[in-house]
This record gives sequence, structure tokens and C-alpha cells, in this order.
Amino acid sequence: MSGTSSRMLALLSLLQSRRDWPGQVLADRLQVTTRTVRRDVDRLRELGYSITAAKGPDGGYRLAAGSELPPLLFDDEQAVAIAVALQSSSSTGVDLDDAAARALTTVRQVMPSRLRHRIDGIRFTDSGPALRVDPKVLETISAAVRDRRMFRFDYGEDTDRPPRRVEPHAVVALNGRWYVIAWDLDASDWRIYRLDKIIPKFAGGAVFTPRPIPTGDARTFLSARSKGSHTADVWPCYGEFLLDLPARDIAPWLGDGDMEQVSDSRCRVRAGSWSWTGLLAWIIRFDAPFTILGPQALIDAATGLSTRVAEATRSLAPAPTRAHHDDNS
Repeated sequence: MSGTSSRMLALLSLLQSRRDWPGQVLADRLQVTTRTVRRDVDRLRELGYSITAAKGPDGGYRLAAGSELPPLLFDDEQAVAIAVALQSSSSTGVDLDDAAARALTTVRQVMPSRLRHRIDGIRFTDSGPALRVDPKVLETISAAVRDRRMFRFDYGEDTDRPPRRVEPHAVVALNGRWYVIAWDLDASDWRIYRLDKIIPKFAGGAVFTPRPIPTGDARTFLSARSKGSHTADVWPCYGEFLLDLPARDIAPWLGDGDMEQVSDSRCRVRAGSWSWTGLLAWIIRFDAPFTILGPQALIDAATGLSTRVAEATRSLAPAPTRAHHDDNS
């Protein structure tokens, strides 16, 4: 690819990445003069791209909405991104495997041989989650969120009760599952619903005025509720331990906990859970000696748990053997 072609492709990529670009900023990014930028913009216009220019000392350029990017103009990084994104569609949790495979085939056919060779080298298996979301359900609910319209749906196998009536505020994807954050009109409270269990009934409801999400944004709200919290993205219970393992053996399983190495074979760990017993279960899974540093509620929970474990295993203990006495002795 010639220097001019590469530069024009880089220019087009920049114009697509944000709304407005001052001419001097584009020139600095491309390491050319503003005059060269003007010539490249004119060449792109000749290719059919609608690029508007603002006059004045701070004048700049904008790629008009609706301008299409022919697949032939994908650069190397974009080609790799397309190959990875389409092949990993299973991980999204949306049932688009066949469509993604056909899209990759279509895009590949119109790419230069150099890029085809590159994306052909990217091959991997993506099993994805077991639960899949119907693309039509995702599209319907996303449109309701966008248009701020009340939404009715059946949920899971509970079809005997009337359809739920909600004001959908956001759709969030997390770990291969999709959720809608909504204000439930019947419960007068916030609810989180999984998209794979939703059966749309009516999506053309009345327009509603959005309410402030308790934690400020949808993703934080989903994370907070998954931790058993209603107001902040924090665990209800936090505890500290000394764990007799090197940092390398703890780090892969630390999650959102904190760790401080105190020796080659011991670390100070702070972690959270939805309950004190859950926190004990978290630390026990390392199957290594540990010391509870606090708080007192965690120590009390450990005492109670040890009593319950002892009671649960008492009936499994073998009965004491009795010495055999010879009647003739």
C-alpha cells in the first residue's frame, strides 16, 4: 500500500473515531501539513465520502453521518479486530453464530489477499455460554430503552401471572449474560431481568421519563445487586486473613480482593462476600493454613461454623470398638 493510500486510510479512520477534527490536530496526528490534509480530504470526497469543513482559524473536518466504509479500506488492525470479534460472537451470549460466520465470509471476500491471509491465521474455538439470547429480544428491548417506552413481557416459565410492566432504562452484558435494568411499575422498585428468560408481549408502551439509577449507572447497579447491595458496588461483609501461600498461587483467584505479600510464603488478603460464612468459604477453598485477622463478626462466624461442621461429622465417626473377652478366661 502506497504512502498516500496508507495516509488516507489513517485519515478516514480518524474521521470515523470522533465527531469533529481540527485541521491542525489531524495534521499533527498524521505528521503532515494542513495542506496535505486538505488534499487527502478532497481525494476522499472524490471516492464518495461526505466530509464537511468548517471555515476559520480553528476550522476542521467532520465525516457526515451515514458515510459508508467499504471493506476494502479496512486497515490491518481493523481486519484483526473484525476476525476476532466475529469469531468470538458466542461469548457475547447472543445467538448470532451463523450470522457472524456468514459476515466473516462476506468481509473476507472483499479484502485484499494480504488481509485475507492475516485474518485466516486467526482461528480459535469459542464455546460461549450455555444460555443464549434471541437477537430479536435484544433488539426489541434495546429499542424500548432507546425510545424510553414502557415494556410488557412474560418472564421464564412463570406465564400464569400477568405480564410484567416495566420502564427499561439500560441493557447490560456481563460475563456472557444479558440483563435489562428496569423500574417495575407493579412492584414500584428497581428490578434486574435476564434477557434469555424474557418473552416480549408488547414493546410499544407509553413514553416514560427516566429515573435516576440508585448507584448512578447501570453497570455499577448490576454489580452492586450481584453482591447483595442496593446502594453501592461493595460487598456487605469484608474480612482480612493471613494466608500461607505465595502471591503467585493467590493472584489468579483473588478476584476483586486485595493482597499484600508479607513473606515469600505468606500474604495478607482482604476480600469481600455476601455473608461472613461465604467469606470463610472463599478462604477455605485455597486449602492452605490461614489466620483470621478480623473483624470480630468474622471470627464469631468461624467459631459457629466450626461447631456446625463438628456436629455434621459426629454421626460419621466410627463407633468405639469393644475389647473381646473370652468367656473361658
